[in-house]
Amino acid sequence: MAEIVFDDSTRSWLIRTAATSYALRLTDDDAPSHVYWGPALTAGQLADVLSRTEERWDSFNDPNEGLDELAADGGTRYWTPALQVRFADGTRALEWRYLGHDIEDGLLRVHFRDRHYPLRITLGYRVPAGTDVIERWTELAHDGTDGPIEIFRADSATWVVPVRPDYRISHVTGGWAAESQLLREPVPHCETTFGSRRGITSHHANPWVMLDDGEATERHGEVYSAALAWSGSWRITTTRSSTGRLTVTGGFGQDGVVPRLAPGDTLTTPVFAGLYTDGGFGAASRAWHAYTLDHVLPHPGELRPVLYNSWEATGFDVTEAGQRALAEKAAALGVELFVMDDGWFGARSGDHAGLGDWQVNRDKFPDGLDPLVREVHRLGMKFGLWVEPEMVNPDSDLYRAHPDWVLHYPHRTRSELRRQLVLNFARPDVVEWAFGTLDSLVAEHGIDFLKWDMNRPFSEAGWPGDGNPDTLWVEHTRSVYAIMDRLRARHPGLRIEACSGGGGRIDLGVMARTDQVWTSDNTDALDRLVIQHGYGQVYPARATSAWVTDDPNFVTRRSTPLRFRFHVAMAGVLGIGGDIVKWAEEELTYAREQIALYKDIRPVVQHGRLHRLVPPVTDGVSALQYVAADGGRAVVFVYRQAAHFHTRERPVRLEGLDPAARYRDEDTGKVWHGAPLLAHGLFPGLPDGDFASAVIRLTKVQ
Repeated sequence: MAEIVFDDSTRSWLIRTAATSYALRLTDDDAPSHVYWGPALTAGQLADVLSRTEERWDSFNDPNEGLDELAADGGTRYWTPALQVRFADGTRALEWRYLGHDIEDGLLRVHFRDRHYPLRITLGYRVPAGTDVIERWTELAHDGTDGPIEIFRADSATWVVPVRPDYRISHVTGGWAAESQLLREPVPHCETTFGSRRGITSHHANPWVMLDDGEATERHGEVYSAALAWSGSWRITTTRSSTGRLTVTGGFGQDGVVPRLAPGDTLTTPVFAGLYTDGGFGAASRAWHAYTLDHVLPHPGELRPVLYNSWEATGFDVTEAGQRALAEKAAALGVELFVMDDGWFGARSGDHAGLGDWQVNRDKFPDGLDPLVREVHRLGMKFGLWVEPEMVNPDSDLYRAHPDWVLHYPHRTRSELRRQLVLNFARPDVVEWAFGTLDSLVAEHGIDFLKWDMNRPFSEAGWPGDGNPDTLWVEHTRSVYAIMDRLRARHPGLRIEACSGGGGRIDLGVMARTDQVWTSDNTDALDRLVIQHGYGQVYPARATSAWVTDDPNFVTRRSTPLRFRFHVAMAGVLGIGGDIVKWAEEELTYAREQIALYKDIRPVVQHGRLHRLVPPVTDGVSALQYVAADGGRAVVFVYRQAAHFHTRERPVRLEGLDPAARYRDEDTGKVWHGAPLLAHGLFPGLPDGDFASAVIRLTKVQ
């Protein structure tokens, strides 16, 4: 458990994690100020840092600028604000007054109040056991009787990065079917904002950043990183000044959205977690993976099953006979979870109708879902179902009955994307309808798994008649969380996959109540190397849903060998998404063998430590390795995208092994010493040509 110590003489707090330290203090005017974040310090060593002072040297810069624990608007603070409010009389500036603090079981809560207005602010800090991750959040409460307090910005935390000669930022960018493309670039001397205004996490950015001095590598260097646990609109802003200071502030919300706190109301922000590591980007990723596995995912000890999904095989053309045929083939391959995708409900023959009418289509399933569910269970598989609870087609019974249930403004067009509109999950009646519908669906049919999709972002995000309509941007996401939590409590065996047109809803917030996420609608193996590389900077393989689909790929029209497709997907949670009824016998035989291989290596892949040996930054060879938590096994994936010239195969240096031990190749029987595998490497024995791949299993024998 973390150690948290308060020093009354300096009015400072020292937070000691497993291997790092973090410190903050109160200034003379009671504002919370950052002191230290980095390698572990004792209280005595921290005293040297606390004794440092900075004098004001001109009339344009505050010496504490860029040191606020939560940069509040007001006074001579010109830094990027993390907290901006306006009180009922029009006053905007905030003045801190310290009230006290609580320390209990690795949790620190520091309490403040505005000196003159009825706003209480609590800064929360928590260190989950065994980690170096510090979870931070902010709580705001209107404790008076005057009019509402407008909240222009309420970030979860401001992270202050130590002064370095230079800074580099790592983040991901992309779009639909092109998510999680990793970028590393210099931090400019300005404010830079990453975020989403879409009501979802988005395909275009993801709520995490990593910062280093420009010298860090996969294996070496200090890395400061932060990740936001939120699945709605969000923003993370880096601010770098001409004096060398750098901060990262982040939270939910977006410009122009101004919820209000009425007397008695509270607002709690999502967690914005931070992590310091000294071991390069690889160490940072492994620390985030361990944190997510141990403290975020709801069933961390489970192994995710091999699944089959019907979407790419059937599209909307779903029938009982067709699904039975696919299920029989899937079971014969060794699939453990059969998921029927879109097309099973309402008037669903395309994307133009049916969303919202979550009753079984009796033309497609004359006797309902039960016969198919029973057959899937008889075949030894669990049964999953695709749903999109937040959406409705205008051509649906639900919309005709409740046109007011969607996000909309008076006298404004209701913009359709994919011919659908967004239900207002901030409305309690809509939430109860959604929960009741899903609860009945799961209970009545024995559903084991839900693929929860969301195929469009917000638009016309209004709530006519509500006195505080901007709250819907927060409450919609919280209602999604609440429904998932209630379903899990009611049905303990239910497992959920998060999806939003692929990777549009991937973050630590949704991972806290789902078991895996759909990484991208793009299943092209070559593109997936890049997508999974960016995704894996923070998120673990245990939650990475990856499919083998038909050839050529429907997004890129590229053809790749079945072996290559399997080996890429096996680096995450393996799934099959092709029309396996049409696969040739030799393809089915190979698939059966690869699924058996995956089940053997699954504990290492899903629960092991990731080492990115050669990142996929060129069209040459890339490689990654998983090492079991106890060090007893390792699995190496090697991929060659394209063969060039007459280049000889080069050895791939491994990581995470015991140099004094020996390791047996489980396929060849060859025994290797750990030291040369680490220092020299292993020849992977790739096949000739483009799109070549290999999976190497090593077992520690001494």
